[in-house]
Amino acid sequence: MKLGSIRPAKHLKLDSMDAPATSDIVIINGNSHPDLANLIANRLGVANGGCAVYHKTNRETMVEIGDSVRGKDIYIIQTGTKDVNNNIMELLIMAYACKTSSAKSIVGVIPYLPYSKQCKMRKRGCIVSKLLAKMMCTSGLSHIITMDLHQKEIQGFFDCPVDNLRASPFLLQYIQESIPDYRNSVIVARNPGSAKKATSYAERLRLGIAVIHGEQKESETDEVDGRNSPPTLPKSRTMDVSGGVPIHPAKEKPPINVVGDVGGRIAIMVDDMIDDVQSFVAAAEVLKDRGAYKIYVLATHGLLSQDAPRLIEDSAIDVVVVTNTIPHEIQKMQCHKIKTIDISILLAEAIRRIHNKESMSYLFKNVTLED
Repeated sequence: MKLGSIRPAKHLKLDSMDAPATSDIVIINGNSHPDLANLIANRLGVANGGCAVYHKTNRETMVEIGDSVRGKDIYIIQTGTKDVNNNIMELLIMAYACKTSSAKSIVGVIPYLPYSKQCKMRKRGCIVSKLLAKMMCTSGLSHIITMDLHQKEIQGFFDCPVDNLRASPFLLQYIQESIPDYRNSVIVARNPGSAKKATSYAERLRLGIAVIHGEQKESETDEVDGRNSPPTLPKSRTMDVSGGVPIHPAKEKPPINVVGDVGGRIAIMVDDMIDDVQSFVAAAEVLKDRGAYKIYVLATHGLLSQDAPRLIEDSAIDVVVVTNTIPHEIQKMQCHKIKTIDISILLAEAIRRIHNKESMSYLFKNVTLED
């Protein structure tokens, strides 16, 4: 595979997509990722619907749908980017505009679901992805197509069907075809929490794994939030604690250690997203010190926030491979180590199967909970 080129996974044989698309399917998109929307529309053989999304001088979002959507199946392609709040409002307004225009069904194609990292309860916070799911369903979306959710349990927040597709077949194909001597590789989990994903990749490639321990970020539950005065409890026959409620002992991070042999081998770190790259850069330094002679980072969503391109360029990481679920052309111009895999064929096939009321099981063949 030529690095940075567009090529579908070899095992997705979409012969049925050669048939002409029906006239009652309409694909529209917002401003988040028009290139991906055009790729999907071209693969399906349909024209991108005439939908204009713009902002007025007071920053309100305006949506104008040029073609009739009455009685048609609408597929809205909108992903999450750094302009996440505008992306969400564009999606909600487009969906509601189609709903009030008597569309037959409205399917949201959201390769990267925004706010998916805020899916657990925080101190004095909330589960934002639950709120977002309610807003999407209320706006009129009747089906969601997404990819590699940060936590798979997010699907339970939605009151409509959710297809959580996987990008692992594309990343596995990249390893097999674009990494010379990949048999001398070891799949690396950046922290113990990603060990299951690393194990899944290693079993499919017949490779070993390594786990970096002691590099975890401080969790939000460990932050000091002012709760320094726990209520006292009266003495009882069942528990006699003189100082009130016991305080949890503070966590102490162990010294950084690599569990597994990476000496003289290619280290391949896998994750669902790469946003703040400092932890990846630190892990790469550890792997380099342990003898790894080449380091790859593979992830589905390439957020690459802040000065991530510069940090990657100056780090021990040799190649960062991400899919085009999120636009990152500017980051690629700033860092030559970033490569892209096109996954539009997977989204197009999912749309085709849903539209033709076909089974989606082929797209989830051999998928496990660890993927």
